[in-house]
Formats: sequence, structure tokens, C-alpha cells
Amino acid sequence: MTGSPKGGRRLRAQGPGFAVALLVSVIVGGTLSLRWTEGWSLWQAFYVTILGITTVDVPPLSRAGEVVTVVLLLAGVGAALYTFTLLATVVVEGGLPKRLQRRHHQRMLEAIKDHFIICGYGRIGSTVAHRFQRQHVPYVVIERDPERLHAAIDEGSLAVEADASREDVLKRAGIERARGLIAAVGTDAENVYAVLSARVLRPDLFIVGRAETEDATIKLKRAGADRVISPYQIGANHMVQTALRPAVVDFVHLATSSERLDLSMEQVHIRQDSSLANHSIVDAGIRQRFGVIVVGIKRAGGAMEFNPPPEAIMRAGDELVVLGRTDSVRALEKEKGAVA
Repeated sequence: MTGSPKGGRRLRAQGPGFAVALLVSVIVGGTLSLRWTEGWSLWQAFYVTILGITTVDVPPLSRAGEVVTVVLLLAGVGAALYTFTLLATVVVEGGLPKRLQRRHHQRMLEAIKDHFIICGYGRIGSTVAHRFQRQHVPYVVIERDPERLHAAIDEGSLAVEADASREDVLKRAGIERARGLIAAVGTDAENVYAVLSARVLRPDLFIVGRAETEDATIKLKRAGADRVISPYQIGANHMVQTALRPAVVDFVHLATSSERLDLSMEQVHIRQDSSLANHSIVDAGIRQRFGVIVVGIKRAGGAMEFNPPPEAIMRAGDELVVLGRTDSVRALEKEKGAVA
């Protein structure tokens, strides 16, 4: 309790009242000192004191001119100090940096392309963002909770504080240029609205939705989600597989984990102009030329072929699921007409 008055006096001593009192004290002290040392009148001593404080040299003037000069000097110096104080406050307290940061943030949002939009930065959304960061995949986070938004920004994410179900917000996040959208907001209802809004704006966008219940899974698919993920169901299946087939789970984890930089499992899309189209796996020499294994082919019609034979024909629109060293997979992705 004894520290409060001292703290209050300290704050008041640093305020504008203290500044005014200090200035008045200097003027009064200077005036009285000059009157005593030089024998001048109070006005002459006061006038010279003002000239000395403002460091201004003026020619001899009449009494009226001296009065005007004093007023001008005090008003001018006061206005200048007030302006400089405001500018310093803007810089010191972060006003200017914040404006520059907002402009830089807006420019980044306008320039980003071929990215993912992550709706929600909770446990699922933050994990997705971290994986994207490790794999150098561009993304934008949409989160309306200020604390989570600041956490996303502090961890290096490009983020927007808003409701992910609003179309204007999705446009601000660059949905026209986006590669895909991941709806991982807190509730199933919010995810359904986010997916629906995104599908209206981009009928061709790849959308992944998170669902907690079976009913939400159905609704998300109806709203336009291409894939629906249930973390609880996947977690339970993973625990069962780990208990029954730990070696298989370890291998899949190594093949798909972003921490394993020398091994990669990727999908490669076969376009119409691809040099791989209409050739068999063995004729294309994928294993010999690139050193990767084709573990599956997802046909353009949606059928999945696991462990396809060497004679399997690759056609335009197919997706190859390949496993190999990261540099080998990247070389295959750069093959003419084949894109990851």
C-alpha cells in the first residue's frame, strides 16, 4: 500500500503538468536573474529570457513589437514541440510500424497464389499449418479468435482475423488463386458454412472438411467437400493398426512424414500432354529413369489400383502414387506434362 502514492507522484512528475511547471520555473528564474544582474526592468528581463530560451536573435523593436515577438515565439515553439511530440508518439508507440505492417500484410495477401486456405487455427488447423511450413507450402489462415490469430502470426503464418464462412473474407484470402481449402473451424456447423461458401465461389476448388460426427460428414459432402476427415475415427483406426501392425504403421509414417527428408510419397498428375501418358509403367522406365516405385494409380474415373503391374497403362487424368527418394520424386514431377 505504501508504494502506490510514490508510483502516482512519479507518474504525475512525468506528465504535462510537470513539463509546464518546469518551463515556467525556467522563465521566472531567468527573468529574476537578469533583473538582478543587469538591473533591467521586469519586462526587459522577461523579453531577453524568451529570446534566450528560443535561441532567436531579433532587431530592436518597440514595446508592441516585443510583445508580438514573445507571443509568436511561445506559440511557435509550443506548436512545434507539440507536433514533434505527436510524431514521436506515433513512431515510439507503434502507430507507424503497425500501418506499414498492415500494408505489407495486404500486399502479401494480394500476391499469394497456389496456396491453401486454413479455416480455423485450433489444434487441427495449427497442426496443418506447421506441416505446411515444414514442406514450404504457401497458406493463409482465417481465424476470428484474436488470441489464436496472434499465435498464428507469431509462428510465421499469414493470417486474417475474420469469419471463414463469409464470402468477402474468402476473397480477401485469395480464394480465386487458391490451390485448396481446409475447413477446420471449431464446430461442424461452422465448417459446413465455410465449405458451402467456398464451393459457391470456386466450384473447382479442392476442399477438405473436418467432421466430428457422422451426420456432419454427410452434410459436409453435400455442401461440397471433396474429402471429409474425422480426427476421432482416424485416430482410433491408427491406434488399432499400430497395435496390430506396428511395422506397417512405422513404414507409412516414414514415407509420409515431413521430418523424413530423404524419403517421400507423393501423387503425380498425368496431363494430356504428358510424355508418360498412354505408356505402361515399364515402357516409361519410371523405376529405371527416376528410381521411384509406383505403389498405386488412381484412375480418372475414381478407381484405385494398388500395386499396379509393370504393364499397367498410364492415361491422361490419372494420379500416380509414387514412393522414392525426395530428389527422385521431384525429378518425376518435373517430367513434361506431369505435375504434383
